[in-house]
Amino acid sequence: MPHDTTDLQSVAESAFGWSLTDDQLAAMRPLLDGRDVLAVMPTGSGKSAIYQVPTVLLSGPTVVVSPLIALQHDQLDHLDDADVPDAVAVNSSQGSGEEKQAWRSVRSGDAEYLFLSPEQLAKEETLAELSRAQPTLVVVDEAHCVSEWGHDFRPDYLRLRHAIERMGRPPVLALTATAGGPVRDDIVDHLGMRDEVRLVTGFDRPNLHLAAVQVTDDDRRRRLVGDWVSDAEKPGLVYTPTRATAEEFAEDLTSRGIRAAAFHAGLGRKERERVQNAFMADELDVVVATSAFGMGIDKPDVRFVVHSAPTDSLDSYYQQIGRAGRDGERADALLVHRPEDYRLQRFLTSRSLDLDKVREVAEAVRDHDGTPNPTDVDDEVEQSRRSAMNNLNLLEEAGVVEADDDGGFVYQGGGSAQDSQDSQDAVERQFERRRALDSSRIEVLRQYAETRSCRRQFLLGYFGESLDEPCGFCDTCEQGTAEDHAPPDDTEFGVDTAVRHSEWGHGVVVNHEADRLTVLFDEVGYRTLSLAAVRENDLLTPVR
Repeated sequence: MPHDTTDLQSVAESAFGWSLTDDQLAAMRPLLDGRDVLAVMPTGSGKSAIYQVPTVLLSGPTVVVSPLIALQHDQLDHLDDADVPDAVAVNSSQGSGEEKQAWRSVRSGDAEYLFLSPEQLAKEETLAELSRAQPTLVVVDEAHCVSEWGHDFRPDYLRLRHAIERMGRPPVLALTATAGGPVRDDIVDHLGMRDEVRLVTGFDRPNLHLAAVQVTDDDRRRRLVGDWVSDAEKPGLVYTPTRATAEEFAEDLTSRGIRAAAFHAGLGRKERERVQNAFMADELDVVVATSAFGMGIDKPDVRFVVHSAPTDSLDSYYQQIGRAGRDGERADALLVHRPEDYRLQRFLTSRSLDLDKVREVAEAVRDHDGTPNPTDVDDEVEQSRRSAMNNLNLLEEAGVVEADDDGGFVYQGGGSAQDSQDSQDAVERQFERRRALDSSRIEVLRQYAETRSCRRQFLLGYFGESLDEPCGFCDTCEQGTAEDHAPPDDTEFGVDTAVRHSEWGHGVVVNHEADRLTVLFDEVGYRTLSLAAVRENDLLTPVR
């Protein structure tokens, strides 16, 4: 039965007490028509409503894939307060009785919101239950994790497409607050989205003051961060690259009389919960954390986010600074960096290709009696599950194995020595392409930190959004350098212009300064080019 905007508004008002925005409605309507939707919308724009409201109108349950148990609990608590069908979760923190009750609620139709982690969807028993439940919508929350974590840290993210197929291929909704062009493409590709609607709303957070400071050594870094945080309005967050530095900065701030605590994955669960709860209750002024902290934390009055060192990309950086100033009041985003940091990030994010292990996974697929599923492959190789799944994903991306409709894998590499060499070459090309993109993303972050043009123009351009004039609310604007480095008004290479390079092929302009361009190329990632060289040698041609 078709539904219109009136139905959506009516459900939103009666069940949740909401009045929906035009952007929310623009994302909801295609879902009711059976379309896939990728919604990239800023923090605080009500992304969860995009699935919570349509679920009431759809005929079956909605499956929500969420990366953290804490996020699942937050959503469950919110839905419990609304006049909607029941919401349940299946996760590793539950006992068997609680898990069985959750599935009974789904089977009976009492529960129409089901929260799962990607690792739960790797289990055959979970997929069997979902196949019987026949979901009418699959939601991937924090969908940038498909790209940022799926290629290494949590490879089961890259298996979601096959899990969705096993559910009967219902419409897919991917939600995130931060995703540049390559991340958006990764999400669509790895979730197998079809004829998707991409809704990308404004990235600008005009109340965030952007700044970056370069230091010469780690002692200067520690003093600068300590002095800055001491003087700043609180509460706030300080991000560090390692667990050890989180402890060091927290100790330094505490010695200055600041109520500060460290948060990282090396702490016990109870200690992490204590720190998080104390911060939310205003019993702590500052949390010093690795990237393990912050996802799903909705504290509107965070007054600053300081990065004591660069992250691995502008995508990660934007996501983390987005935790500040959600109340609309001024908040500060400060990046402290030194040249050596970028070498460290390249090391931390570098991947190595172990062809022997890749070959072992390929042979497990080839020699299996029938078409093996990921669990079969994991059982047959002498690798960690993470390694096995990463290598299986790489083989699939390179076309050496192919998934069938039942989630099993078929070997496509052939049997001759030449076929084996061709398969190895394909794997190496795919691996190098991914590594080149990762490396280039770190380089763009360095350019952001070092730019003398408007820092906000640079940041927004990375996400495909242009700002006509320097913002006036960042350090480079205040120092007077932004105007001097602004691009000419008559440029043929504005932000988001499609171009073609004589060697690197198709790309899109993501930043334009007075003397240089940064372009995202499909095959080689981000490259920065001298504008004079581009024009003198006709290196780029705008694609109309």
